Amino acid sequence: MTLPQREYFTIEEVAVRWECTIADIAGLAVKGKIDIVTGIPPVRVGDEIMAGEVVIAPFDILPVFRRCCTAPKTIRLGRMRPPDHPDWRLVTAPEDGVEVYIADLLLAGAQVYRFEDQNTILRRLVAAGGSSSPYDWEGMLQALALHLHEHGVPASQSALVAEMQEWFVLNSNGDDVPDERSIRRRITPLWQELKKKMKS
Repeated sequence: MTLPQREYFTIEEVAVRWECTIADIAGLAVKGKIDIVTGIPPVRVGDEIMAGEVVIAPFDILPVFRRCCTAPKTIRLGRMRPPDHPDWRLVTAPEDGVEVYIADLLLAGAQVYRFEDQNTILRRLVAAGGSSSPYDWEGMLQALALHLHEHGVPASQSALVAEMQEWFVLNSNGDDVPDERSIRRRITPLWQELKKKMKS
């Protein structure tokens, strides 16, 4: 069996995955295209206690996104909001806010996968460069065609990636199974064409 898809990525993992900087991701969050979250211990927010997963406002911790080596590793967070809640809440205790580590800034996996699907971030194929691949990509494409014929187009590209990863597990003969990013790169061009056909 394959592991479920990632529930969270660190912001640095996503920067590597998307070949960008954490400042670029912060910019996307500022424009409301994706949320940056973290986890906090119990703090007082007015008359309430808030803890666990919260969404942060990137401009509030702008120094951690500096594109240079002077960026701090921690900063105090003075406001936050619960996931799926539009209103920001001010931290009233501790008075100086709650400390946040840059290593603890996360993006929800579901948002990462959805953003990738919508923006074809992983559409570029990796050139073979003449070297042989340890993975049976041709066999995967045959299995992909059969899967689409028998079951139709799935609801999301992520679901299709999971099906292909499962195929590799069942047909790997002991070899390593490619990660979901590699599979996604291979099937993204086809996925985009399928979406176009479905809309036409």
